[in-house]
Amino acid sequence: MKRKVVFILFLFALTFTSAMKVKAQCSMCTINAEQSVKNGNTQGTGLNTGILYLLAIPYLLTTVVGIIWYKKYRKKNVLIHVKKQPINLN
Repeated sequence: MKRKVVFILFLFALTFTSAMKVKAQCSMCTINAEQSVKNGNTQGTGLNTGILYLLAIPYLLTTVVGIIWYKKYRKKNVLIHVKKQPINLN
């Protein structure tokens, strides 16, 4: 179990560290970033970083809520006593 968690955390970290450059933006953001880079400003880089943060926050929040929910509601040491009689599922 511990090995699975470490592996999943490793894959999760690898996903965020191996990000590729993406050129998908809305038209107004693209024009703003291109004009600022042409004029020598570095606002385009900051704009791209802000867009990536806005993209990542919902996924991180969903992951945290899922982990908390899993840890809170999982059952530990459940014993099931089954009678030796046949079970009719009809």
